[in-house]
Amino acid sequence: MVDGAGECGRNPPDREAIKLAPCAMAAQDTSAKVSPTCCARVKQMGQNPKCLCAVMLSSTARSSGAKPEISMTIPKRCNIANRPIGYKCGAYTLP
Repeated sequence: MVDGAGECGRNPPDREAIKLAPCAMAAQDTSAKVSPTCCARVKQMGQNPKCLCAVMLSSTARSSGAKPEISMTIPKRCNIANRPIGYKCGAYTLP
């Protein structure tokens, strides 16, 4: 692999996952409110669905208590209009 050609460019998904720290509660509980900061970061990262997927499935996200099946609902819960609906992310599909 060429340097800088990962799912998230130069940064590994585990490093990018730190940017989604404001989403921690929303990634553990579907009834938790998703903060505006979380939505802004998910929207930005979601411009590259491969990166967003890799971050949501990363060991950093999992070790923070994030549940992938709940993380996948965050773009919809943020009402992001141009989210990648139906994007396959591991065993999950973005709603």
